[in-house]
Amino acid sequence: MSDLDKQAAGDLPVEDLEDLYENAPCGYLSVAPNGRIVKANRTLAGWTGYDAAELVGKRFYDLLNIAGRIFFETHLAPLLRMQGSVNEVALDVAAKDGRKIPVLANAAEKRSNDGRLLFTRLTIFPAGDRRRYERDLLSARDAATETVRTERETSELREQFIAVLGHDLRNPLASIASGVRMLDAEALSERGHRILGLMQGSVVRAASLIDDVLDFARGRLGKGIALSLQPNEGLQSLLEQVVAELRSVAPDRAIEVDIAIEQPVNCDSVRIGQLLSNLLGNAITHGSADHPVCVSARTEGDRLVIAVSNGGTAIPPQAIERLFQPFFRGEVRSSQNGLGLGLFIASQITSAHGGDLSVASNDEETRFTFTMPLEVSNI
Repeated sequence: MSDLDKQAAGDLPVEDLEDLYENAPCGYLSVAPNGRIVKANRTLAGWTGYDAAELVGKRFYDLLNIAGRIFFETHLAPLLRMQGSVNEVALDVAAKDGRKIPVLANAAEKRSNDGRLLFTRLTIFPAGDRRRYERDLLSARDAATETVRTERETSELREQFIAVLGHDLRNPLASIASGVRMLDAEALSERGHRILGLMQGSVVRAASLIDDVLDFARGRLGKGIALSLQPNEGLQSLLEQVVAELRSVAPDRAIEVDIAIEQPVNCDSVRIGQLLSNLLGNAITHGSADHPVCVSARTEGDRLVIAVSNGGTAIPPQAIERLFQPFFRGEVRSSQNGLGLGLFIASQITSAHGGDLSVASNDEETRFTFTMPLEVSNI
């Protein structure tokens, strides 16, 4: 049985089509080819403050504000002629009291069999809440964009400041280092030489911190770790010098060394020395004073392998996951606090050389192992 048959039999309520049109949850308009309204429902009349009879005879064009009229002439009317219908067009309808009512309009043409335009039907939906929501979204997006821009500018300014500061610190530090070397050649007491040794160790440590800060700033500014690659046959002596410098910083620590670089290594030797300095400094800081720190460096096949190990408590797995992140320092003694950049810079130097830096830790030993190919091209 069809719905009409059910209605006739009384099984379904009979819909009042007139009431359905007049009191629909949207505005209805029928517009003649000359642009005049020929029919409007009560819903639209109620929204605009007009009687339905007042709307009849008005031009639909006259119900729009200036921007809406321009849009109607330049977009809506041409689209209707080309397509025969348009959907969800944003317009502002002017109420009788001058209020602007944001709406979404759907329009479809009704034509005769010979293609002649009879009238255009429009449905009108209020869009105030939707417009407000869209404005809020745009405001939130603009605010987020501005926040990101401000934070980026602040970050870049901070990192540029760090880079400039680190660069400017080199000059007085170089003067101090030069003065220490000059004094070391003088006839001094045992106590004087001991003080000079402490000063030299502080100079080495300060220079290492400045290098780390500058490298970190370059990395964050997108410049990465700069390399000067060349075949280095004197890499062994440079690594031995690095160990000697760290011994001067921590004269009370036992450092066992086994360095045998038997083949030329195409690398940035200064950066490799910086990497060893950071790994060795980390071992001295975190390792047990009761166990020696072991340093080995050798060429094995087509690779350079550098390992630094120390005794002490094993590094927790959750800490190992963060070891190579900047500013992560783990558990350190109060007298040996640093910036927490050493291992991060070491990892960046490793990546720049196309190598690998790994860590293995248990209750007997913590070992950092660096490997890289003997032949490195610019990466």
